Amino acid sequence: MAVEFRSATARARGYARALRTDAELLMRAAGVPDCELSVMLVSDRAIRALNRNYRHLDLPADVLSFSQLEEVDVPPPDPRALINRRGLPLGDVVISIDTAARQARELSIDIPSRLRALLIHGFLHLIGYDHERSPAEARRMFARARALESRIAPPKEISRPRTKTRARKAASGRVIAR
Repeated sequence: MAVEFRSATARARGYARALRTDAELLMRAAGVPDCELSVMLVSDRAIRALNRNYRHLDLPADVLSFSQLEEVDVPPPDPRALINRRGLPLGDVVISIDTAARQARELSIDIPSRLRALLIHGFLHLIGYDHERSPAEARRMFARARALESRIAPPKEISRPRTKTRARKAASGRVIAR
């Protein structure tokens, strides 16, 4: 399995190992462990330049995908027909660490979880999914994203909101789980 990972900012380096592991698990879960994937963490400034140059949108994006499976003026590939072939380059997923961190705060989740979600989203675009094509395609893409995330995300503890009573019981060491 070949995942090339680059971190273009010092801020992103702390997330490199976990995101690389997520990319490897993602490729395995998607059935393409022998293909190649490039993942890059960049700043808002860098992703804005890419977005301006390739999508003609002068604003930062959270994630951009550059598929090597698509050719100019050819319909996108059918993601269900993707073949696991050693060395097949899927493409590049570029994620803005700045936007991911901001979104994580807004969503009240940790940054690695947000990076994982953006990685999956970008990966699905690489292999032919496109939520902007139609409502039906959006449903298919988001369902596939949830399925993949459930296979690669570490199990999460279910935490209940703390009330004063629950906090007092927790501090006393008494069992409060139901």
